[in-house]
Amino acid sequence: MSHDRLADIGVVGLAVMGENLVLNMEGKGFTVACFNRTVVKVDAFMSGRGANKNIIGCHDLKELVQALSRPRKVMCMIKAGEAVDALMTALIPLLEPGDIIIDGGNSHYLDTSRRVLEAREHNILFVGTGISGGEEGALTGPSIMPGGATPAWESIRPIFQRICAVTPDGEPCCEWMGEGGAGHFVKMVHNGIEYGDMQLICEVYHLMKAGLGMSNEDMRAVFSRWNMGRLDSYLIEITADILGFRDEEGTYPLDVILDAAQQKGTGKWTVNVALDVGQPLTLIGEAVFARSLSALKDERLAASKVLAGPAPSGMDVLFEDLEQALYAAKIVSYAQGFQLLRAEAQEQGWALDHGKIARIWRGGCIIRSAFLKNIESAFSENPDLVNLLLDSFFSEAVVQAQTGWRRVVAAGAVSGIPMPTLSAALAFFDGYRAAVLPANLLQAQRDYFGAHTYERTDRPRGERFHTNWTGRGGATSSTSYEV
Repeated sequence: MSHDRLADIGVVGLAVMGENLVLNMEGKGFTVACFNRTVVKVDAFMSGRGANKNIIGCHDLKELVQALSRPRKVMCMIKAGEAVDALMTALIPLLEPGDIIIDGGNSHYLDTSRRVLEAREHNILFVGTGISGGEEGALTGPSIMPGGATPAWESIRPIFQRICAVTPDGEPCCEWMGEGGAGHFVKMVHNGIEYGDMQLICEVYHLMKAGLGMSNEDMRAVFSRWNMGRLDSYLIEITADILGFRDEEGTYPLDVILDAAQQKGTGKWTVNVALDVGQPLTLIGEAVFARSLSALKDERLAASKVLAGPAPSGMDVLFEDLEQALYAAKIVSYAQGFQLLRAEAQEQGWALDHGKIARIWRGGCIIRSAFLKNIESAFSENPDLVNLLLDSFFSEAVVQAQTGWRRVVAAGAVSGIPMPTLSAALAFFDGYRAAVLPANLLQAQRDYFGAHTYERTDRPRGERFHTNWTGRGGATSSTSYEV
């Protein structure tokens, strides 16, 4: 196909996500230029999926840049890390002031913040955008979370809001997140919540299979039923599909998949940030560690021959209890995730709109679910809400679900079935609602061995005291500081 006009946007990187985004953009009426470092991929794409479309195949970056309308928009769909820096170094000399570089990979948000500043030195606008939805989402409409150099938004908005998913209400699942690395940070927390959601579902599956002895087909029926109610979500839906899937030989592929999980790092990044800003992201932390534990397959096989668990005694758990446990723990997962969004936004000086974030997660992305509408409503009604558990809808839901939730966690403990995220969520709920925790003893211990001082309940906050617990320590105390 001949091209008599310049491309609206260029895409560098023709792996699955890049290819599908190019086809998505072209299908929505845009002319797209594309380039891949391994040039044979460009030719293969142009003679295959990209044939006879408004796509311009380019064999080097200079050709790509020359094919673009101004301000030029170059979207990078390449591996995060050094490759992005190398591409920036190669691109910037070819661009003009006001041109835009967009990183659509899973880059660390602090790298994106740095790149925004580096590009600004050359009068180039840099955007770091999170994209969720996998390869299917990239083709049919993902959730898109852009952030970075704000002046770029008006130029990229018409493209991004055309190619993204839409909510059930018809609103685009793409909004500007904020300055610096805000877009990639929101995507990182999305992925952390995704880790939590997946692990919660796996624990319920484990209890059904090992504790209740259910067949794949019976489990599929339960998940399918749940997906028609308040647990309606993409991950519940695909879990039902996986449980019911048989291959051409009539067997279940699920039953022969090795139980050793892999991870790409975004969950770990999320937990690291939570530790840095002092947020109790316990559920997502346990989800990350559950993957790490599963990866120790050989050690677990050896330990299974040495470490005996409880004798099988049968399990009496209602499906309604399992649904309540999954629903309540899921609420805690999102509550913790949004707590982290708030805390790091304060650190970075971002004005994140939590209601807007919940809305763009309602379509296209992996964690899309019905109750994100309730999260959107909670933050729209009270933008200063410090924790979702304090919203009336969610507080009532968790309080009502807690009896079944406790029965499930107890049944797992008695039966020796690990439930790291279901139990961590319950522990957080009990800790968060506790007016008094045993940290008074912890502070006494710190003061005893390190003279770290403490505050008192009968004195104003901020006043610090030290006790000479042994009679040998004297009145000198350690300097108090928070890590």
